[in-house]
Amino acid sequence: MTVPGLMLQRLTLWYGAQPLFEDLSLVVPGGQFVALLGPSGVGKTSLLKIAAGLLMPKSGSVQASDGRPLAGRIAYMGQQDLLFPWLDVIGNVMLGSRLRRQRPDPARAMDLLDRVGLAGRAAALPAELSGGMRQRAALARTLYEDRPIVLMDEPFSALDTITRARVQELAAELLRGRTALLITHDPLEACRISHHLIVLSGHPARLGVPIAVPGEAPRPPDDPGLLRTQGELMRLLTAGDDE
Repeated sequence: MTVPGLMLQRLTLWYGAQPLFEDLSLVVPGGQFVALLGPSGVGKTSLLKIAAGLLMPKSGSVQASDGRPLAGRIAYMGQQDLLFPWLDVIGNVMLGSRLRRQRPDPARAMDLLDRVGLAGRAAALPAELSGGMRQRAALARTLYEDRPIVLMDEPFSALDTITRARVQELAAELLRGRTALLITHDPLEACRISHHLIVLSGHPARLGVPIAVPGEAPRPPDDPGLLRTQGELMRLLTAGDDE
């Protein structure tokens, strides 16, 4: 099955009397992982929320490349894990089914928990999990939705370095073949798991030219192509228009 791309076309968003971005367009190719970087407050989260249908722009459109409606085809993973404290781990993974009044699929939920290393904690409450475990549970919940398009807003930013590296690898492996847009402030993270990198900068914000990352994700941190791309990305980020 062909995975649709995501097309954000000629978007304009104002906050008060100031434009956050104007006539901004972004295409995430089908089946590819794109990382969006840029300074805080530049509009990355707003752009992702527009893509998810959680925020309405002043003008512009969001479409799938195959022309079919986007409703029911996007999974969204935010900065916080947002696990319900009164539900056990497997209940949190299957929450979407319950909210849609669909029959849950415990077998598939358990398979995903096994893939993220949490099969033995399926009956645990979120308070009994470490931060890394909670993020892996949130990742399993996102994958359980089985959507072709996945949007993620700094989902691993609260993790320690080692746990973050492991969860990055899981995300790259389990989201392979899907269309994914990731917001991150971490150049290494972006280079490890993405096909392309894009920097959003300026006021009003504008998108830079996409940077291709060589090699197959997840890339080792000392991969020569990753290191070259990370250096190029750092030059762009430090020289960006931050006025």
